[in-house]
Amino acid sequence: MTVRVSSKSGADAASVSSRPSPLKSVRYPSSEVERRLTRDGYRLVAGLDEAGRGSWAGPLVAGAVVLAEGLTRKPVWCRGVCDSKMIGPQERERLAIAIRASAVAVGVGIVSPEVIDLIGLTAAGHLAFHRALRGLQIAPDYVLVDAFHIPGLSVPQHAIIRGDQLCVSISAASIIAKTYRDRLMRTLDSDYPAYGLADHKGYGTDQHRKGLVQAGASQIHRHSWRPVVPHVSL
Repeated sequence: MTVRVSSKSGADAASVSSRPSPLKSVRYPSSEVERRLTRDGYRLVAGLDEAGRGSWAGPLVAGAVVLAEGLTRKPVWCRGVCDSKMIGPQERERLAIAIRASAVAVGVGIVSPEVIDLIGLTAAGHLAFHRALRGLQIAPDYVLVDAFHIPGLSVPQHAIIRGDQLCVSISAASIIAKTYRDRLMRTLDSDYPAYGLADHKGYGTDQHRKGLVQAGASQIHRHSWRPVVPHVSL
């Protein structure tokens, strides 16, 4: 089956707010793909996305969300759901609570820095997606994923480029993954205070680089990553 995603806003996509915002253009995703799959007989469509892919420290986290059984319209409670990178932390947290309260199923998959170093980022991403799907506690009959093809799935899947901007299920998964990982990194900041993890969530910043120079790499760093390698103690 070929699923096409229109680059234009669907009828159920919300208009961009006219209020001043530091974000130049927020695309509110539609439920076009999910509704089309429902018409084709798929009842449990899961969206998948990940957070922490480019981070120097901390785990890779994937989110999986089944918004509704047999989605025929974009749920009212999904208003405001969009790519997690395009909204602020308070709004992400608010939406994550709404998603967890109202979606049919939500799952999270985590892959540690040690495993990322051992098997590589691509395989770690696949593993995180599989773990997120298992975390749903129900078996989806179709999977929509942001950009990546996932080997080893027993159900049909479709990778959508910029899916976190175009497809509401993937956007919801991106919010679940991002908020879960951000909370985890804030917790890790208290155990590893030298790096400023609560501020940058493990990504590459001047603050993080200075922390590596002063304290060296910790066990939550990805020791195989080029910016981290010089700071790993043998």
